[in-house]
Amino acid sequence: MRLEHLRFRPRADQGGVLHCLLLDCSGSMLKRRNLALAKGLLLHWTRQIYRQRGELMVIGFAGGQARLLQAPHKAVAFNEVWIGAIGGGGGTPLPAGVALAEQVLSQVRRRAPGLRIGLWLISDGRFSELPARPAHVDFCVVVDFESGPLPIGRGERLARHWDAEHIRAAELLGQL
Repeated sequence: MRLEHLRFRPRADQGGVLHCLLLDCSGSMLKRRNLALAKGLLLHWTRQIYRQRGELMVIGFAGGQARLLQAPHKAVAFNEVWIGAIGGGGGTPLPAGVALAEQVLSQVRRRAPGLRIGLWLISDGRFSELPARPAHVDFCVVVDFESGPLPIGRGERLARHWDAEHIRAAELLGQL
């Protein structure tokens, strides 16, 4: 065997991780101050993802539309400005957020097939539809900001529908 016979092939598990965060920016999140708490979690997570040398993508959805707040890229150290500028109000168009995630993640999957993709839904569960789990994700987590005396339980139902982990936001916030 000679040197020219050796070829480097990256292992599939060395592809890294892309964290796709779907942030509910609806009026109900704004009204209960949950959007401010969610933005605090987002800031904390961006720091962690940066330290882990991971990739980040953020989609905000509210008022009948979803928009890409951060396109998929290596996480950066300073995120306070763009996170602070995230506004809210209007309805909760979860299907639009999931559709945009699916569209962008399908492109990411073609570009980097070995990349591990996780989807984090951050919401109070005030959506009416339970969309299908995006096809291009390896794992899902529903971070549930639902609060109040009469829980609806849509976050838990969506987590079961997606075969996702369900975490109450209060538990996460208590750990910070």
